[in-house]
Amino acid sequence: MRPLIAEPRYPQAPGAAPQKPAQALKPQKAPRRTVAPTRLAFRLERLWLTPVVRIITRVGVPVFCVTLGLGLWLGDGDRRADLIERYQDLRTQIENRPEFQLSALAIEGASPEVEAAVQALLPVHLPASRFALDLDGYRAAILRLDAVKTVALVVQPGGTLSVRVTEREPVILWRTALGLQMLDESGHRTASLKRRDARPDLPLIAGEGADKAVPEALAILAAAKPILPRARGLIRIGERRWDIILDNDRRIMLPENDPVQAIDRALALNAAEDLLSRDFTRLDLRNATRPTIRLSVPALVAFQQAAAQTTAEASQ
Repeated sequence: MRPLIAEPRYPQAPGAAPQKPAQALKPQKAPRRTVAPTRLAFRLERLWLTPVVRIITRVGVPVFCVTLGLGLWLGDGDRRADLIERYQDLRTQIENRPEFQLSALAIEGASPEVEAAVQALLPVHLPASRFALDLDGYRAAILRLDAVKTVALVVQPGGTLSVRVTEREPVILWRTALGLQMLDESGHRTASLKRRDARPDLPLIAGEGADKAVPEALAILAAAKPILPRARGLIRIGERRWDIILDNDRRIMLPENDPVQAIDRALALNAAEDLLSRDFTRLDLRNATRPTIRLSVPALVAFQQAAAQTTAEASQ
């Protein structure tokens, strides 16, 4: 059947170009019908837009499924035992590799006594795997030695464990009821001593709590350097102050505060009056404005006789 062609409204003019026939009329499509979502679909869409639901769906559900599967698989005791055995075998193979083996121990900066103690504290026998040695625990055990100040552990190439030790330097002796103890500049014990003449170069202190005031004792000894040949040591009194013990049981009693200044005053008196060469038992410097001296019994008798003679001569 031929399509319908629209005819021109007016006749064509003479000599004009022939007109093209109009195109066939196309049928128009019917408008698309919009279908409204159901109530269930609407609620599910709104629920999916919630962040918590999306996270649970994308992350929580897969994790739960994997965990559930592993739990069911590991629920068998034979499977668990086999897995643990495989893990232990793999770990042992890795730890026993040659690059992880320690074959020698090198100790630097330690005295023979400390070196022997460091070797005795090594918890394993070499050669051994590096993983079998707790380096932090070994370092802590070495630091518990009184003579050790710092320690560094370094695993060198070739399987050598290097132990670099810095020892405490004893600067003073502390006499206690248990014997002589060597202390460093902070008052920390370094070692015990059986005889005083084993370290005659170290000054001597005594008294309860003297180890806690070692820095002050060292300052007093430095200030009293001119009279140290006559000094036997320092004694702590009441854990508050110091006394300097001189030869012949003479004593210089220092104040609780500013003992170094009191030493300077005593040295000035000695330079002016030759005080330390006199026969006395106590030189009390606790009162800065009024130092006092206690004479010995023979010196006191001689002084009283001289005073009486002077009084008698004055009365005549």
